[in-house]
Amino acid sequence: MESNEEAAAGNLAAGVSRAPAAAKPGFWASVKESLRGTEQDFTEGSLNRAVGLLAVPMVLEMIGESLFAVTDAFFVARLGSAALATVGLTESMLEIIYAVAIGLSMATTAMVARRIGEKNEKGAARAAVQAIVIGVLMALVLGTAGALFAPQLLSLMGASPESVASGASYTRVLYGGMATVLLLFLNNAIYRGAGDATTAMRALWIANAINLVLDPCLIFGLGPFPEMGLAGAAVATTIGRGTGVLYQFWGFRRGKRIHIERKDLAVDASVIGSLLRLSVGGVSQLMVTTASYVVLIRILASFGSAVLAGYVVAIRTVIFVILPAWGLSNAAATLVGQNLGAGKPERAERAVWLTGLWNMAFMAAVTLVFVGSARPIVEVFTTDPEASPVGIEALTIISYGYVFYAWGMVMMQAFNGAGDTVTPTRINIACFWLFEIPLAYALAGPFGMGPTGVFWAISLSYSLSAVIGVVVFRRGKWKLQKV
Repeated sequence: MESNEEAAAGNLAAGVSRAPAAAKPGFWASVKESLRGTEQDFTEGSLNRAVGLLAVPMVLEMIGESLFAVTDAFFVARLGSAALATVGLTESMLEIIYAVAIGLSMATTAMVARRIGEKNEKGAARAAVQAIVIGVLMALVLGTAGALFAPQLLSLMGASPESVASGASYTRVLYGGMATVLLLFLNNAIYRGAGDATTAMRALWIANAINLVLDPCLIFGLGPFPEMGLAGAAVATTIGRGTGVLYQFWGFRRGKRIHIERKDLAVDASVIGSLLRLSVGGVSQLMVTTASYVVLIRILASFGSAVLAGYVVAIRTVIFVILPAWGLSNAAATLVGQNLGAGKPERAERAVWLTGLWNMAFMAAVTLVFVGSARPIVEVFTTDPEASPVGIEALTIISYGYVFYAWGMVMMQAFNGAGDTVTPTRINIACFWLFEIPLAYALAGPFGMGPTGVFWAISLSYSLSAVIGVVVFRRGKWKLQKV
């Protein structure tokens, strides 16, 4: 009897060994799969495939985020340089809020990804709820303060009386709708940490589609809509983002990789404390870059509204490309977090190098396009004889550092995905406060280069941060980070 069973088992094993291996899906099949959002275990299997499945929707998500900036700039530019300058000043102030939101998002992604890697789905849901609680409380405090003191904030940033008079309502609406910004960031950070990049992508595209339609309608009063001018751009953006947030909450109830139930809604002070401690580094690193950005805006504002408007057009165009590259870099954060949670640090490291190569190839292609076509790109947004040349020069000079930026973004996201938010903060302090700001001031003033000196300072400082990031990453201390 035993011999017959052994023979049957042997025949079965032989049959299994002779069975053809399952064919790997082709490139386009993998793209379609990533857009459908099928459930995957990113701690196993091909890393190339894992990066691709995460990167495609993450890049599209960030393209959606960048479209907010480009869409607003395109329509607002029709209102004149003063309106465009107001948008630039408001955005520079909001960068501080974005820094807080993104810093908390880094902590959220790291914690959710680590719990998913540990196969602790309930722990991931609890972390998600606590992040949302923090976001709502922050929105109430910061949004109310910003809405009440919008004119004073614009004046503090050096806006002209004309810009304050025409732009205060724009600033007030954006601050009043702060909850939509914070929750959109945080909820998508939850989805990315869980590996559900597809839902995050869809939320941004829904928000963008609504903003794209409402922007011209509310700015210029098309059809039955009131003509609201600059304030209409803020209303359109807030409605679009708010709709995206509703879609995200609907997704949490449906649940794929992360599912939030009524019993998960209790406030957990210990998890909130852990998130806040972890987010300090993330907020700090963004605050450093944001503060340097605000200082650069102040330096450029001293050269007049036309220079500032040209820079706003250039930087919005840069953001259009940088955000998709950040999207690709986010794949590194998810893979690092989940694989460290699964106890596979070497796989996490390989994922980072692979993602860096993908990002470098993408940014190299963008460099060729931007350097060769800076004029037609800028003139899509403005043909002002004073603003346009500034925008063209800024876009060209900043583009020279793109290949370095590619590696810098991946390194920073790798540290953040591991929960090591302190290292990027230190790198940012060295490169932006101790290098970029003094260099920009010196080149623009004492060396007589004007705005051109500021643009070179930006390009060189980001390139330096990439080099330092690679050197520090190779040391491997991030693998020991606890979350």
